[in-house]
Amino acid sequence: MLGAFGAHGLKKVVDAGSIEIWAKGVEYMFYHTFALLFLGQFKEAAVGQRKFINLAYGFFTFGTLLFSGSLYLLATRSVTNIGFVNYIGPVTPIGGLLLILGWVSLLLAALKSK
Repeated sequence: MLGAFGAHGLKKVVDAGSIEIWAKGVEYMFYHTFALLFLGQFKEAAVGQRKFINLAYGFFTFGTLLFSGSLYLLATRSVTNIGFVNYIGPVTPIGGLLLILGWVSLLLAALKSK
């Protein structure tokens, strides 16, 4: 829905650069939604794995909110006129770091599996 909104709803009110920013947010949200769905398959994980799986859930969830959410705010700043958006740029790399930590946690869970 967010992709369609960006492609059709925002196209007339923001510039092409902002549409690209929006699309990047949608792209990363899409990838990490599948990662979260994949993590759901580990219900019967061993105790050592569970710790890393829970960490991955948290990192992917908060990373996606910060990364994609900040990109959505940055892409729509000319329309929303929210004052703090100009200072939200540093939040994006923090979200990206959380996403990387999510992948590392998923890798560690996989390495602990039999």
